[in-house]
Parts: sequence; structure tokens; C-alpha cells
Amino acid sequence: MGHIDVSGVEFSLSDGRVLLNEVSFRVGDGHKVALIGPNGSGKTTLLKMIAGDLDPEEGSVAITGGLGVMRQFIGSVRDDSTVRDLLLSVAPKRIRDAAAAIKETEARMYETAEEKDQMAYAEAIVEWGDAGGYDFEVIWDTCCTESLGKPFDKVQDRLVNTLSGGEQKKLVVRALMEGPEETLLLDEPDNYLDVPSKRWLEQVIKETKKTVLFVSHDRELLEEVATKIVALEQGHNGNTAWVHGGKFSTWHEARRARNERFAEVLLRWEQEHTRLKELVLTLRNQAKSSPDMASKYRAMQTRLRKFEELGAPPAPPIEQNVRVALKGGRTGVRALTFENFALNGLTEPFNFEVFYGDRVAVLGKNGTGKSHFLRLIGGDGTVKYTGDFKYGARVEVGYFAQTHAHPEFENKTLLEILWEEHSLQLGAAKSVLGKYEIDQAANQKFSQLSGGQQARFQVLLLELAGDTLLLLDEPTDNLDLASAESLENALNQYEGTVLTVTHDRWFCRGFTRFLIFGANGHVYESNEPVFDH
Repeated sequence: MGHIDVSGVEFSLSDGRVLLNEVSFRVGDGHKVALIGPNGSGKTTLLKMIAGDLDPEEGSVAITGGLGVMRQFIGSVRDDSTVRDLLLSVAPKRIRDAAAAIKETEARMYETAEEKDQMAYAEAIVEWGDAGGYDFEVIWDTCCTESLGKPFDKVQDRLVNTLSGGEQKKLVVRALMEGPEETLLLDEPDNYLDVPSKRWLEQVIKETKKTVLFVSHDRELLEEVATKIVALEQGHNGNTAWVHGGKFSTWHEARRARNERFAEVLLRWEQEHTRLKELVLTLRNQAKSSPDMASKYRAMQTRLRKFEELGAPPAPPIEQNVRVALKGGRTGVRALTFENFALNGLTEPFNFEVFYGDRVAVLGKNGTGKSHFLRLIGGDGTVKYTGDFKYGARVEVGYFAQTHAHPEFENKTLLEILWEEHSLQLGAAKSVLGKYEIDQAANQKFSQLSGGQQARFQVLLLELAGDTLLLLDEPTDNLDLASAESLENALNQYEGTVLTVTHDRWFCRGFTRFLIFGANGHVYESNEPVFDH
């Protein structure tokens, strides 16, 4: 079996700010441990150090059992990499090297036709077998059949960019589970997965005997899978790690109690510090008029010095304070009406009404047309449909894009966008960015933000617009836990109507109506969430 030991790891950003400070934790043999923390707290950086892509400035990382790694972004839409290339990218180094040798010697052999190159190619084939390449092809056959519905030899040359994000994730997860490495790192393995696929992911992680450290913001996945929580917490001198030995459902309460203890111990230290300083001042004044008090004054000075040398106890972690406040407003009773409506090539005709104040979750498997539906309502004229739909009186639409695709923002900083969209000058812009804890990124371009920062900025724009109908396409996908909870609280207070496409089962609990995009294009309303029809 495998394990991971992280001991005293420290790492600083290029501008000198400390990102990770004395981070230590252990993932024991066969354990399933979740790494959580705010967006930008260093989770992916820490995983890169564990994977060997980065070196810590201080501290060490020890791993046993071989290491398999699924990175946050596993496929490329810009190159010609194939399914075979994708599977090789998560195979052991000897397999990758053997495959590269075959590719190189084969190309040289066909180019020169010389005997030495033919011999080199033959040797590469032998090394492929000795390295276990044919055994891996058997494993990949199983992975492709399960994830793509076809055997490896039928799909190995298929371009990765023709696979959905969910297909890529499932293929890589299954390959790592079937591979020889006994320790796995999974960076947001649930992103792009629909709910049936998330349930599959939960099951394969729980069933494997491998040691797994994974990053996720999906609260249902955290609750179902994690046997221990490692939380990166924001400190004044960089982010530290706190280990909660229970399930996710008990983490919030345990963290609150822990932080209260920190605060109480620090308060007592500060009170004692104040008392000692006051005694020193009192005795100093008394020593001026009474030589008999001089020895007591010197003794109290020594006591104060030793007290300060021991130092204050650690302060409680800095609490996230993302403050979402969505405005909205009254509309007509019927906010949206659909009559004999169908998305071309995706759904059968259906009728549906959305009333002012409704909270409607649009659910279904990937590829059923849910995002097309929201884009159409949001004004995307490229989405083709039949039938009729119309907005109610005073309906103003705000749209949150799942892909964060805003080409109009790509080369603009947040300050520039806020000025152009809402005429906010520097002080006001910095203030609203601070509510979403992205004020330090004020001069960064939108395209340079992390996924979580882009998501928060999109929500901020919705707040400033004050729209009366919110269309949210997977809004919690990239939000950290505190930001997702703040959004949920804001939606509870929001005066308006909300439609959301989501695969977040926890987030879905806040909705009261459910529009299901089911199999074979059938669209219907359900009294409860339906994720796998």
C-alpha cells in the first residue's frame, strides 16, 4: 500500500508573499483524504509539489507505493493529442518512455529504411513488452470500453478534444484505478461530471484499496468519500494546514469550536500581557520614590521579558468573508412561459411556466440540452428552437456562464470592466471587489484569473446589474466552500426568480421546482431532484 507524508512544506509566490507556511499532514495507507481550502489558498500548488512538478522551498514530501496523478486540466483543445496519448500521460514513466521510443524509432525507420533504424525499432518493441506495455493495453481496453463504449483499438487515435470533459475525467480516473500505482492524487476529479458519473466516481474511490488524496469543492462527494479532511487555512504569514479526523458533515462545527479555542487562548494571553505591562509601569513609578521597590521592578521586567519571548499563541485562521448580496426586484406573476417549445435536435416539445420568486433547478445528464436552454433564455440567438417562449413584465435577465466564456472581457482588467460596465471609479471598484475577496486581482485581466476568481467576479456582476431573473449555469463548479455557501445564502434572500443548471446535489437542496431534461429528449417537471433519467 502507499502513503503520503508532507512535512513542514513552505512555498512563496513570485512577488515574495508566503503561500504555504509549515504545512504538514499524513495520508495513511488506503485512506481517502480530501484537501480543501479557499480559492487561491495553494491546493493545486501543494499537489504539484507532491507530484514532483515543484520543489518546496523548505520541508519535504515522502511517498510510497508509486504515484499516479490526475491534474486539474487533463486534456487540451488546442493540440492533436489522442486517446492513446491521454492514457500514456497517466501511465508510469517506463511505459511513457517505451512508447516515446517506439514513436521515435518508427518515424526514423520509415524515413531512412536503414537496417540500424529497423533494429532500433525492433528493440523499442521488445522494451515495450518488457516494460509491461501490452498489459497496459489490456487495462486501457477495459477503461475505454467502460468510459467511451468502445475498445481501445477502436478509439486510441481519436482526438482528445472530441471527448467531453466528463469523458476525459472518467477515462483518466479509471486508468489510474486500474494501474499499478498505490497512491493517487486527484485534482478536482468531479468537474464536468454529471450526477450519475459523480456517483460512479464516489463508488470507485470508496472501493479502491489505493491511497487517495483528492481536491474537490463538491460537498456531497466530500461527505460520501473522505475519511479525513485536510484544510488549508489562511494565516497572516501564509496558509497552514489543519487536519480534521472526521467526515465533512462534522468539519464546520469542529472548525468553529477549534477557532473559538484559539481565540480564547489568545485573548487570555493578551489580557495577561496587558496585566504584566501595567505592573511593570506601576513598579517603575514606585521604584523612583522607593528604593525598596527597585528589586521588585527588575524582577517584574524579567518576568515580562520571558513572557514575551515565549510569544503569543497562534491566532485563529483568517475567516473568509465573501459577501454576496443579490438585489433583484418584482416582476409580473409569470416570469417565463414556454408553449409547445422544443430545442432542435435535443428535446421533444414541452410546456412550462416559471413564476416570480420560483427557484427552478434544471437537471439531467450531460448532453441533454440544459445549457442550450439557459443560453437561449439569456439571449443567445444561435440556439435553434421551435414553439414559443416569452418573458414576463419587468423581467431583466442576468446570465452566469458555466465556461466563464466572456470574450468581451478577455483583454480587460477587472477595474476596466467595472468602469465600462457600471461606471465604478477606483475606490468604489476596489470596495465591491473586496466583498468578493478578489480586490488583490483588480489589475489582472479576466482571462488571467483562476476559475474560482472568474466565478466570483461573474456573481459580482450579477449583483451590480440587479437583474430580476438569474440564469446560473453550474455556478458552484469552481467556487470554494465558503463562496458557494455565501451564494446560497444570497439566493435565499434574493427578490427575483432563479433558474440554475447544476450537478451539485448539495446546492440543489435550496430549490423547490425541478425541470428534468430526461432520456430521448423528454422534458418534464418533477417534485424532487432526478439526476439519472
